[in-house]
This record gives sequence, structure tokens and C-alpha cells, in this order.
Amino acid sequence: MCSLLRLPKRLALTAYLPISATPLLSNFILYSRSYCHLCDDMLAALYAHPQASQFRIEVLDVDTDEDLVRQYDELVPVLFGMKPNGSEVRICHYFLDQVALNAFLSL
Repeated sequence: MCSLLRLPKRLALTAYLPISATPLLSNFILYSRSYCHLCDDMLAALYAHPQASQFRIEVLDVDTDEDLVRQYDELVPVLFGMKPNGSEVRICHYFLDQVALNAFLSL
């Protein structure tokens, strides 16, 4: 079981899973907020994924930026994956969609 850490507003949490000899497979951004149990659940589900040791997950608190609040306020948590070319792909919101996550990982 993983423990979740909440940092003060204005800080982003980059979650690294245990160091592995395997290179990182994917980078993710999880738009979240500090009082959101769905956000905690999605992060825990990401940690439980079979390939989680190859993930880099950046957790951003939407409440620290007015633009993020306008974009994602009622949708958090929102998970984006980063393609190798740097573009973001919206994978899911509210709950971790394993099918959508696995489809992104197979790109």
C-alpha cells in the first residue's frame, strides 16, 4: 500500500516509484486537489498498475492556478500522458480507466 503526500499549495508533487533498472516508459500529469478522495484513489490505482515502476507521475494542484481551475475544476482528477514528442494526451478523469491507460501505453 502506498502513502500519499500532500504538499502546500503552489508546489507540484512529482511522484517517483522505486528505482528500477528498467527505463521510464511514460510520464504522466495528474491534475488534482488536496481535498479530493477521487484524486487519491486515481494516484493509488496508478501505483498499482503492473508497469508502475516505469512511470513518472507529476501531481499538480489545480487550485494553485486560475487557468487550471477553469479547465479542470469539476473534472479532477484528470490524467494526461506525455507522448515522446512532448504532446499531452488526456487519458481519463474521475476514475482511472485501465483500458484507456493501456491503450496509451501501447502507442
